[in-house]
Amino acid sequence: MTRNIPLTYVAVVLLSTITLVACDNSEKQHDDHGSSVEGHNDSTSATNPNLIDIPSAVRTNLGISFVPVEQRRVEKTLRVPGHFELQPSARREYRTPVPGRVELLVDQFDRVEVDTLLYRIDSPGWRDLQQQLVEVEVEGDQFRAQADTYGPLLAAHEEHESSLIAAIELWSDRIEGLEELREAGGGRIDELTEARASLASTRADLAQVREKKAQLLADQQVNKAGIRAAESRLSYLIDSAASITAISQEDLIQTAERNGQTRPRWATIERIDVRADIAGVIAQLGLTNGAWADEKSSVLTVVQPDRLRFRASGLQSDLGALQNGLQTRIVSPTPTSTGRSIPIGEVMTGPLVLGLEGNPNDRTIDLFVNPDELQRWASPGVSAQLEIVTDVSAVTELAVPLAAVQRDGLTPVIFRRVPDNPNQVMRLEADLGRDDGRWVELLSGVAEDDEIVLDGGFQLMLSSSGSIQKGGHFHADGTFHEGED
Repeated sequence: MTRNIPLTYVAVVLLSTITLVACDNSEKQHDDHGSSVEGHNDSTSATNPNLIDIPSAVRTNLGISFVPVEQRRVEKTLRVPGHFELQPSARREYRTPVPGRVELLVDQFDRVEVDTLLYRIDSPGWRDLQQQLVEVEVEGDQFRAQADTYGPLLAAHEEHESSLIAAIELWSDRIEGLEELREAGGGRIDELTEARASLASTRADLAQVREKKAQLLADQQVNKAGIRAAESRLSYLIDSAASITAISQEDLIQTAERNGQTRPRWATIERIDVRADIAGVIAQLGLTNGAWADEKSSVLTVVQPDRLRFRASGLQSDLGALQNGLQTRIVSPTPTSTGRSIPIGEVMTGPLVLGLEGNPNDRTIDLFVNPDELQRWASPGVSAQLEIVTDVSAVTELAVPLAAVQRDGLTPVIFRRVPDNPNQVMRLEADLGRDDGRWVELLSGVAEDDEIVLDGGFQLMLSSSGSIQKGGHFHADGTFHEGED
């Protein structure tokens, strides 16, 4: 006959293991606070069957962990699922400002600091811009050189005009004298005619000088406009160069040495260096090293992994209790304190922010929380739960995680650590109240900060159960009989 090993057999073995380890260490075991528990465990356990010895070796073998009893507002706590994601401002995408060949200087997942050199661009477009800058600079120099000639030219015209005005006055006085002399019956008519001709010629010269002066003044205004236009074009081109190189205008126009010549800094830049303006991690690369990139091609993306937020999906039916600023806690999906799972005590807090839109099909609304302080396990895409306290003025109750409550048949059971002997726990029938799906109220039998077994409670329940059938075997008709045969 095939022999089956029922669950009760496992319980008996566990109980035997606990008893043997406890007895074997009774001569030398000390409690967690350094006080001797020699002989105490055996005598106490013998007089109180609800007490179970759990020395250090047993706790290690069974993976037993504890969780303190807390004051919580279980009835007023709303629990919703969600996950972590990067904040919109946590991602910085770097694109090529001009077409060119890209030389990558970092790799994916590299951590970079501010001003770290990310990549270089060898761009013909940049050299075209440099050529334009040179042409505009030369044009401005030509206008300024021409402007320097207007001063002496205008001064010469002023002097010429003054001499002509003086000559006109002299000829006018001579003609007046000759006319008086003629009226008196003297003088020569040819002298008067010659004087009048000279006066007319001088006046014509003055008009011509004044016309040239007016043209010179007009040319000077055109020259000034040309200088302003050249300076404006130069300024706009410097702005473009600053946008491409991420170097300020003031730095670009500063002079620098190149090949023994003093030139503006923009003229000495052969390739465009792109540097990080935020500290973070290289999340992805959009190009291979040495690839040709068109304008605005994505080269790489830097993210700030510590700039996270939690996004949860709340039911629209709970909108009456949800509002901005409510107190929240972000907790791990699995309530445990051992193994490789996230410890139950590593939580994050922050105020609630309601999303702007809901989903009419799922009848949900997005809920957001920016944690006040991130725990080590918070990463984009990691799932968790959001606890929302809808009424902070509600009365608190003593509570423990639901995972700490075991079921012995229909009886809920918890194991409370003995306050004066950390190497023992007491089996208690749990007086349960309301729960929120993760935490449950305990109406009696415990006090705040009492330690309750969380991990390993099921094994303790098996070893201490009085309702589980003892070892035996099953017959083909499904009946169970104690014993092996």
